[in-house]
Amino acid sequence: MKTNWKPFTTLILSIFLQIHCAATLHKTGISLERFRSDLETKSVLVEGLQWKYTEKTGTTETILAVHGFGGDKDHWTRFSRYLPEDFHVITPDLPGFGESDKPEGLNYTQEAQADRLYQFTEILGLKEFHIAGNSMGGGIAGIFAAKYPKKVKSLILFDNAGIKSPTPSEMQTIELSGKPSPLLVTSPEDFDRLLSFTFVKPPYLPGFLKTYFANKSFANREWNASILKQIRKEGYFLEKKLIEIQAPTLAIWGKEDKVIHYTVMDVLKQKLKPRIETVLLENIGHAPMIEDPKLSAKLVQDWIWKLGRQAK
Repeated sequence: MKTNWKPFTTLILSIFLQIHCAATLHKTGISLERFRSDLETKSVLVEGLQWKYTEKTGTTETILAVHGFGGDKDHWTRFSRYLPEDFHVITPDLPGFGESDKPEGLNYTQEAQADRLYQFTEILGLKEFHIAGNSMGGGIAGIFAAKYPKKVKSLILFDNAGIKSPTPSEMQTIELSGKPSPLLVTSPEDFDRLLSFTFVKPPYLPGFLKTYFANKSFANREWNASILKQIRKEGYFLEKKLIEIQAPTLAIWGKEDKVIHYTVMDVLKQKLKPRIETVLLENIGHAPMIEDPKLSAKLVQDWIWKLGRQAK
């Protein structure tokens, strides 16, 4: 019996073109977003690992911004757009994430990433700067500030990990019940659930971009699960290091954060020796710099300017 391969071949070709076009459109869209934020994409080799990062040149203050779990450097792209033009901004993809190298068998705990980040700053010649981080990136930024205090002018935390909240978050309750982490996508169709869990008002994504990110999140599920396992085993490492932090600290939190409860700020106020300011944002979820990049940038800008006036 003769088999008609034409419909099958056409279907495969159609699927391939859709995937290819989505990936191409994604790259074009991201490139445009970076261009609008005056960010240039760069790469550097650090201790045998290739790091990808974006950089916005500036002559005054430097901000090193660290993304969270499952994220990448573009979590800070729109945030960077609203910062003053003379601010110098660097946003790397941590090893294991984004476009940076992802070797298997590496230690991906927050402490290990903080030490790698130190080497990254040394290669780039960054002497003194403000370090910001969201979620896992906030845990890494805090550990960095504790271990390398001479480099840190101030610490800026967005819904940071690494500290046990007095009030359990919705995610903690789910995980303690033995269910899978809400941060891991179970299928491409599950991506909308992740967005709703993370944000109060999810950022608008065109259909092709949502499809691209959904497929990418699902494809990375096992890899992300392995890193999350290492982080869970590490425990609340930042909390043990709070006493060593010397830099003035700004903590910004979304009140509707389901991932990490905002009562972590109470722990920060109790255990941090340096000056700390806290801001609780109504109707904002786990990543304020994505959900409201303009307001987040304004809070950071005002914080840095205030520190500058006080130093004079």
